[in-house]
Amino acid sequence: MSSIEIRRVTDKQGLEAFIQFRYDLYRGNKYDAPNLYSDEVNTLTRETNPACDFCDVEYFLAYRDGKVVGRVAAIINRRYNEQWNRPAVRFGWFDFIDDVEVSKALLKAVEDYGREQGMKEIIGPLGFTDMDPEGMLTKGFEELNTMATLYNYEYYPRHMEQMEGYEKDNDYVEYKVFVPKEGMPDKMKRVAELCMQRYNLHAPKLKRSQVFGPEQYGQKVLDVVNKTFGHLYGYSQMTQRQIDVYVKQYFKFFSMDMLCVIEDWNLPDHPVIGVGITIPSLTKALQKCHNGRLLPFGWWHIMRALKFHKTDIVDLLLVGILPEYRAKGANALLFYHLIPVYQKYGFKWGETHVEMESNDKVQGQWMYFDHEQHKRRRCYKKSLVKGEG
Repeated sequence: MSSIEIRRVTDKQGLEAFIQFRYDLYRGNKYDAPNLYSDEVNTLTRETNPACDFCDVEYFLAYRDGKVVGRVAAIINRRYNEQWNRPAVRFGWFDFIDDVEVSKALLKAVEDYGREQGMKEIIGPLGFTDMDPEGMLTKGFEELNTMATLYNYEYYPRHMEQMEGYEKDNDYVEYKVFVPKEGMPDKMKRVAELCMQRYNLHAPKLKRSQVFGPEQYGQKVLDVVNKTFGHLYGYSQMTQRQIDVYVKQYFKFFSMDMLCVIEDWNLPDHPVIGVGITIPSLTKALQKCHNGRLLPFGWWHIMRALKFHKTDIVDLLLVGILPEYRAKGANALLFYHLIPVYQKYGFKWGETHVEMESNDKVQGQWMYFDHEQHKRRRCYKKSLVKGEG
């Protein structure tokens, strides 16, 4: 068998090969949600990704007989490392054929890079920040994936079990939450209405102009995300440049009735204290975009899902409540306003984003609904210090 050659990506052609490998490896897979090619280019290009203001990154391709057989990104998020006092190199965009020689060679490239940069451990799969997909799928290989997470073949975690020194760092779980066919759960309704009456918390209906205009609701939403998720595994605070880019790139696609904010009307200026960012599932639409391209017909499938809600599934991208308001029932208030919207559009269930397995409070919000835990993901770690791990 021919040996594996690892090449560092140094030019545009190499980056194109890096991106294309994923489409080739998962072509025709009925569970994968392929990323849009333009989004991948923006994320992986240093000049257009605001996270590169505080991240160092190198991309590696594995070749055999001149053919690409694997890829991986080596990322050092210096902002995260400093915040958590954790000198770590991350591995992400980790894809490979079913050959352990390939996956080992790719991880070794990241390990070597990390040691060169003075890092003491390797962790992943993780992206630049928490805004990127994280965790390797270990359960739910026959479940439809979401746009915000990455699908992987069942052999991926089997490869990790054969890697010397790698162990569990963190597990995530995901839930399928069923939308009530009519009405809403009685307990949730009581909690939500009590929340409005007792604590004067309310969910105003937003107009698109308020997201980008003087009210700056896009900014307010992501400020809450920063405060809500700041303590979680893998998270580094979004910079102002990141917030500006994300508001401009993504908020224009959100349906305003599926974007819910909770405000505290007891306080001046009615500050936003909770957010729920949800969208119709784009997985089936993305599968119809050849190699992630919107042209010639991919745009129609995306628009059909976004504008006409031609899907049974709603993706719960981000649900966050400031810590001091969680015990007041603000989570129930979010879904008190969102459930009628889901019922109007005919959604049958929601797909949660990744949740840390130890985060009982977040998982507890699904107690009002019929639900099932149907996916699990894992992040791994390995010491890069000689004699450890």
